[in-house]
Amino acid sequence: MSYAVVKGSSYVLMHTPDMIMHNGTTQTTEKQSNPNSEYLQKLPNHLRSYEAVVSYPPNQVYIGKLKPEELRNYDMPWYDKEVEGADRYGKFGEIMPQAEFIGLLKIVDAFDLVMLEKSFTSKVKEELKKHPLMKESLVAKLKEGDDIEEINKAIKEFHAEAIYHDNELVGCVKRAHEIDSNLNAHIMYENLVVKASGVLAFLHLLDKNNIEASAIDYVIECSEEACGDMNQRGGGNFAKSIAEMAEAVNATGSDTRGFCAAPTHALIEAAALVKAGVYENVVIVAGGATAKLGMNGKDHVKKDMPILEDIIGGFAVLVSKNDGINPVLRTDLLGRHTVGTGSSPQAVITSLITAPLDRGGLKITDIDKYSVEMQNPDVTKPAGAGDVPEANYKMIAALGVKRGELDRKDVATFGEKHGMPGWAPTQGHIPSGVPYIGHAREAFLNKEINRAMIVGKGSLFLGRMTNQFDGVSIVMEQNNGQGEATVGISEGDVKNMIAEAMRNFATHLLEE
Repeated sequence: MSYAVVKGSSYVLMHTPDMIMHNGTTQTTEKQSNPNSEYLQKLPNHLRSYEAVVSYPPNQVYIGKLKPEELRNYDMPWYDKEVEGADRYGKFGEIMPQAEFIGLLKIVDAFDLVMLEKSFTSKVKEELKKHPLMKESLVAKLKEGDDIEEINKAIKEFHAEAIYHDNELVGCVKRAHEIDSNLNAHIMYENLVVKASGVLAFLHLLDKNNIEASAIDYVIECSEEACGDMNQRGGGNFAKSIAEMAEAVNATGSDTRGFCAAPTHALIEAAALVKAGVYENVVIVAGGATAKLGMNGKDHVKKDMPILEDIIGGFAVLVSKNDGINPVLRTDLLGRHTVGTGSSPQAVITSLITAPLDRGGLKITDIDKYSVEMQNPDVTKPAGAGDVPEANYKMIAALGVKRGELDRKDVATFGEKHGMPGWAPTQGHIPSGVPYIGHAREAFLNKEINRAMIVGKGSLFLGRMTNQFDGVSIVMEQNNGQGEATVGISEGDVKNMIAEAMRNFATHLLEE
């Protein structure tokens, strides 16, 4: 069978400043442990406006208005820089304002768990009517809204999770079960955010790439939240719920979990399913995580910066059968951090980078672009985590020197030539490899690159089940234009080889 291709992608951001205070784990735990802390008092003064979020250079890269390499045109830090001509909409997706996203939570709510105040509902309904992807049938799901008294009662008497906009109560998310902690209001809020952001990414994928929803056969959801109840905490299914909202009536699906590495696991799974002929069109999709909002906020406030982790992220990628045009996914060139790999940086880089290259007879320099953990350094450096992509590129380059594939003097410039500045929001699974897929596809179609490697890494030890690290990688490659031409040796080739061998054998016998 021929290799699968990346046929389209989408990337979305949702500006959610009020959710930082009320839903981000750093802030909610601070409220419990130190409710009168200086950080909580200062935080409101460090929130960005929607306009500032839209004009922020890394965000414009994420939605496809800028190329990753163009970030080098802006001196760091970037948070005080603006992109001239910045737009809410990019070629990959959009940056949605908070009010509309809260409306979307209600739209995707299948069990009437979301209550929104009547006047707020009316305003949001008018805004969403203008949205190019919100059909009338979707907007109608907002209904008329609820009285604020009923919302307050749900919060005070029935443990509903409050929803705020501009620091005012505008709604709530009710619990889905009186006893089951896995269906409490806080978790239902998290899950609805995942679903809503995943739906928005899915809709943009269909729209931006002229894809009929009915053509999708299978959906793999690969975010970090677990959807389930007390009997099966992570049973799912985000995938099918997102497909339902996007009217992908012919699709089924399932959820894949692997912490930050999950999207690359899902990409490999999708490529394998298509290559095997099981499905023709597979979408991998992920919504965002409220828990990660303001995760490094204390360090940002301490350094008198704005809170940069004020956005929910989402993405979707379509993997399809080979069309002879789009970049192929080389499922024979996979990197794997196995149980026996070890956790040293050299062991990790060897297993994820050089092992698959060796199988393909390739050098480190044969990969034009490596997409590693594309964390935004504007966020991570003030928090003491350094420039994560740059650190990864230095490790890859150092291994290249050790293998004799790079001169020592080239280490300093390796990242500039074979990498990119980081631009992805720290939404856990979002930065790890996949943010570049959309930009990579464009670069392949424009004949700018021949190969790219998508590298996903994860921290399995966070689940307290193992001390193991995790990671997988896959090579994307320029399509040779043969479409459904078979990979490797065809059945006809094998028959011809056997026939030739038998003729040679017969000739040999006659000569004797």
